[in-house]
Amino acid sequence: MTRAGEIGKQAALDALRTAIGNGDVAPGQRLVETELAERFGVSRASLRAALIDLTAEGLVERIPNRGARVRVITVDEAVAITECRMALEGLCASKAAEKATDAQIEILQTMGDNMAKAVDTGDAVKYSSLNRALHQFVREIADQPVANDLLQRLQQQIVRHQFRLALRPGRPQQSLTEHLAIIRGIADHDPDAAEAAARAHLRSVIEALKQTKGNPR
Repeated sequence: MTRAGEIGKQAALDALRTAIGNGDVAPGQRLVETELAERFGVSRASLRAALIDLTAEGLVERIPNRGARVRVITVDEAVAITECRMALEGLCASKAAEKATDAQIEILQTMGDNMAKAVDTGDAVKYSSLNRALHQFVREIADQPVANDLLQRLQQQIVRHQFRLALRPGRPQQSLTEHLAIIRGIADHDPDAAEAAARAHLRSVIEALKQTKGNPR
């Protein structure tokens, strides 16, 4: 059954955001409306409306007479996006340190342990997934809907750059230390330490991104 109207549009939005975030559609890849509408089980009008919203979010770009494609994010853009994330992630870490329950802290610490195991076994793909999950959980604890919404939109635009960083030799080990510092600040209910750790982590990401400019692959 083909979904249409607002229901179809939302279904297409969710499916496309997931596909872009997971790398199932690559930067620069052309988005063919008829193919995607059939793939997601939505009307072509709903698919087109979803593409308009994703264009506004910066995930898709429309090329005159050529349709739509996944927008390519340059390293310079990724750095600028990460600079914005630094302020928002710092805010969320600070709020999480104020609000975290014992149960939530236990989950965070388990996440940290699992990230350490992924680093020890050299599983960069799993580490990258756990990395995203940790940041998402910190935002959930912080309970800052506006910051969370903004961060999700920003992060979707640079997910490919983040995955590439996770594959760089030595990067997961450095990133792990930074994430454990964030967890420690939240577990200690120390907003200043949690925020400082989050900002330090994003500064480190920015420096790592800048180092990739000479290696575009």
